[in-house]
Amino acid sequence: MKVTRIAYSKNLNQGKYAQLDEQARRLGAVRSLVWRLYGSVSGLAWSDRQIRDVWIADGTAQTFDVLANAWKETVRDTVADITANREAAKVKVRRAINQRTKDEGERKRLFTSLKRETWADDPFLARQMRRHWKHGRNRTHNQIVVRADQYKTFTLTAGGNIWLAVPGLERRQLVRIPLNTTVAPTGTLRLVLRSGRVEVHYAIDAEDMKSSQRPVGTRTIGVDKGYSEVLTDSDGRHHGTQLGDLLTSESDHRKVKNARRAKIRSVAEKAEQRGDHAKARRIRDNNLGAIKRDRRSDSWRCRVRDLTFKAVHAVADKASLIVAEDLTKTFASGKKLGKNTNRRLAAWTKGVTAEALEAVSDRRGSAVRLVNAAYTSQVVPFTNIPGVRKGDRLHCTECGAVWQADHAGAVNILHREGDPDITLFTPHTRVKQLLQERTDRQRPRLPMGQDSSTRHLCRCGERNIRLMLNSEQ
Repeated sequence: MKVTRIAYSKNLNQGKYAQLDEQARRLGAVRSLVWRLYGSVSGLAWSDRQIRDVWIADGTAQTFDVLANAWKETVRDTVADITANREAAKVKVRRAINQRTKDEGERKRLFTSLKRETWADDPFLARQMRRHWKHGRNRTHNQIVVRADQYKTFTLTAGGNIWLAVPGLERRQLVRIPLNTTVAPTGTLRLVLRSGRVEVHYAIDAEDMKSSQRPVGTRTIGVDKGYSEVLTDSDGRHHGTQLGDLLTSESDHRKVKNARRAKIRSVAEKAEQRGDHAKARRIRDNNLGAIKRDRRSDSWRCRVRDLTFKAVHAVADKASLIVAEDLTKTFASGKKLGKNTNRRLAAWTKGVTAEALEAVSDRRGSAVRLVNAAYTSQVVPFTNIPGVRKGDRLHCTECGAVWQADHAGAVNILHREGDPDITLFTPHTRVKQLLQERTDRQRPRLPMGQDSSTRHLCRCGERNIRLMLNSEQ
C-alpha cells in the first residue's frame, strides 16, 4: 500500500516560481485537450501511449511548447484521472445492478460487461453509465508531473535541507527548489503550485511508516461518526473531541472574513464603474489577495486530518474489526436548522473520516465493514423502539431511559453488522418498516454476546434479552 507525503518549498524566489507557473499553465492546456477528446465514451479504447503516438505523428505535440517528457507524463496522468472518474461511476451502476435483478447469472453477466468495458453494447448498462458518468472537464492548471529519472536531489551542507532540481521549459535547464525537509522525495513527483509556494507530493510504502507497526486489538467495535467528535465507539468512548470546535471556529471565522471581503469587493466594483481603475486595481492587489486565506485553509485542513487519523488509530488499537456506517448517501433531515447550523454542517468532514478508516485499516491490518446507517441514531439500543432525540440525548419512549445519542448509534451500528434483514443497500423506508414490524411483534433480534458493555441497558433492552434467552432454552 502507498501513502502520500508532501514536502513544501522554502524561500523560493519569484523568478523560479514564475517559470514553474508558466510550465504548469501550458501543461494545463494539455490536460484540457485530453479531457475534451477522450473524456467520454469515445475514449474507452484509447490508452495514453496511443494518444501520445498519434499526437507525435500529426504534429499536435509541437504546439504544446514544453519538453516531451513533461507533456507525456501529463497525458498519462490525465488518462488515469479519466479512468478513475469512470470507475467511480461504476460503483453506482453496480448498486443499480443489485437492485435490478436477483438472478446470479444475470448479475455476473452485467458485472463482467462493466469490468471489460463492453457496457456500451448493453442497453441497461449504457443507460446507467450515461446517467452516472458525465463528460468531465479539466480544472487543473497548477500541476507538473515529474518522472523519477527526470529530477535530482542534493544538499548544500551535510545534514541540511534537501534541494530539488526539476526540468524547466528549456532543455538542460533545471529549476532548483529549496525544500523544508531533510528527507529526499522519491519516485514520481507531483508539483502543485499554490500562492507562491510549491508542494511536492510523492508516494512511499505504508510498511515503512511507524504507525504501520502498531498492533491492532482483537475486538469488534462499532463506531458512529459525529460532528462534535470524530468517532464514538460502542463502548461509549469519544475520540477526537476537538473536531466540533475546529469546524465551528473556522466556519464562523470564514463567515466574518468573507463578509468583510464582500464589502471591499463592492468598493472596488463601484470604483471600476466610476472609471477609477487605479483605485480598483489597488484594492484587488492589496486587499483581496488569497495567499493568507489559502495558507490558513491548508493549516486548518492539516489539523482536521491529524485529529481524524489519531482518532481512528485509537479505535484500531482495540479493534480488529471496525463496523461503521455508510454515509455515501445523504438523508434529508426535514428540519429547519438555521443558517449558522447549516453553514457549520456544510464543513463536516465525514469524507476525511471515511478515508482515515480505510487507510488506517489497510495500513495496520484491521478490517472495516460498512453497514446501513438508516435510523441507527434514532432507535434505542437492544430494542427496536424508536426513541425521542433531544440534542445529544436519546430518550426511550417506553421506560424513559436516556442514552447518549452517539453511543446509542455506535451500539446499533455494531449490532446491525449481524442483521440478516437489513443489508447495506436496503432502502431507508424498508428499514423503518422492518423496525416497526419488530417492535409490534416484540421479537428480539440482538444477541447478548457482543463486545459492547450492557451495563447501560434500559429496562426494555433487559426485557428483550431475557425473552430471547428464554426462547432459546
